[in-house]
Amino acid sequence: MNLTKHWAALLDDYVIDLGWSPDGQLLAAASAGGAISVFRPAAAKDAGGGAESRLHELPGHEDGTNCIAWAPGAACLLASGGQDGKVKFWDAESGQHTATTDAGNAWVDHIAWRPAEKGGEARPALLAAASGREVVFLNADASVRHRCAPASKTVQAIAWEPSGGALAAAHFGGVRLWDGDDFLLQKEYPYNNGIHGLVWSPDARWLVSGNQDQSVHLWMPETGVELHMSGYESKVTALAFDRTGTWLATGGGQDACVWNCSGPGPEGREPDQLPHPAKVCALAFQHAHGLLASASEDGSVMLWSLDRNRPLRATIKMPSAATGLAWSPDDRFLAIGSEKGAVYVLSVES
Repeated sequence: MNLTKHWAALLDDYVIDLGWSPDGQLLAAASAGGAISVFRPAAAKDAGGGAESRLHELPGHEDGTNCIAWAPGAACLLASGGQDGKVKFWDAESGQHTATTDAGNAWVDHIAWRPAEKGGEARPALLAAASGREVVFLNADASVRHRCAPASKTVQAIAWEPSGGALAAAHFGGVRLWDGDDFLLQKEYPYNNGIHGLVWSPDARWLVSGNQDQSVHLWMPETGVELHMSGYESKVTALAFDRTGTWLATGGGQDACVWNCSGPGPEGREPDQLPHPAKVCALAFQHAHGLLASASEDGSVMLWSLDRNRPLRATIKMPSAATGLAWSPDDRFLAIGSEKGAVYVLSVES
């Protein structure tokens, strides 16, 4: 399997977030300096750089952009959160700013769109934003649908349950589960430490946190079962589930640990350990296929097939560490953001 450079571009600062539009035609990348670039990578397939495919450079947030997210089912609607405490909405195709709302008095560090469908029925667009201790639910026109009661500490991670029925929001001390329709507090899961990442399994069987205390914690919301895996080298920030919900990949050290979450779950099992030259900093499974992409702080990016005796399929060395990995919707391309402001799109070929 080969990883080849399809396209590349340079931003003015550290790439703090990036993601593909739902139709896979556009790629947005936010720099820590504030600007958000919107690219059409297919337009620069044979170009030496990314300038030819840069559709727009949106002003983003004056004090710095922290996060971006594409609305599901809407090819061009992009949201961003910033250090100015605002959430902004953009028409990415035209490059127009469409709306702004004040989320709170603190930075907006995390935003996430509710899944577009539930049980095969379309749902109105709804964006969750974390600002300090608050979680705010916003409509696509930037109007506020609901403000949740503040958490005891800053909200460090949010994640929608796969059907969109609930939003998990983590802070030091635990996770709160907010109903996605009436916004009532469904459940609280105490955890007496800091939480740096949240992910649901695609079947909603598991809710998983990566933690400050060098551990991974799992909740099974349907049954109340909790599992715990500790012994990582450092705090765990990188988490990813495969499309089946069987394999959970975790960072937290120089190996990517992959846990089998089938049956009773991973506690007591030994994980598969995927070695890297340096600490793992990013993980991403393909949407419809089984490849896992992983990145480490020395700039290495690797592809793995977990069903093989020799799982490593490809390796490429980038000039600097990755800050994010994003598969295109059709799984043909892997986008990488880097600490030095470079954005790469790699083609994956058998």
